[in-house]
Amino acid sequence: MEFKTVTLPNNKSIALVAHDNKKKDLVAWCGKHRETLKSHTLYATGTTGTVIANATQLPINKLISGPLGGDQQVGSLITEGKVDFLIFFWDPFEPMPHDPDVKALLRIAAVWNIPVACNQISADFMVASPLFNHEVDRSIPDYDAYMAKRAQ
Repeated sequence: MEFKTVTLPNNKSIALVAHDNKKKDLVAWCGKHRETLKSHTLYATGTTGTVIANATQLPINKLISGPLGGDQQVGSLITEGKVDFLIFFWDPFEPMPHDPDVKALLRIAAVWNIPVACNQISADFMVASPLFNHEVDRSIPDYDAYMAKRAQ
């Protein structure tokens, strides 16, 4: 696979996802970082987006519920270059019937080289990074070069 460099903008597009037992934690985290988050574009799956918006008054682009395909919507936005950052508070203690969807989402985030925070402390570290509110280069798969080689 060939790669190319793209630049993440100062104002990131951030996907917010949380399993049921972690929604309160994500809402509290968003409230704590409300001033920082309001300058970014926020996406969230189903109920999570509604709960965050109601609690924080942050503008949230709401997708459908995770188990109904919201995780795939986030993955699609990542592959389209429309999501730069994933905050996904997942519950390691609860088996999830849509676990394959969760694994697929995390795989897509790794393939497209976006930052991922899976709990409060990792999200705190990332938001505290000087890179969070500044442009930063990242390497991603060069899809055009990939397709050009396949068409030969």
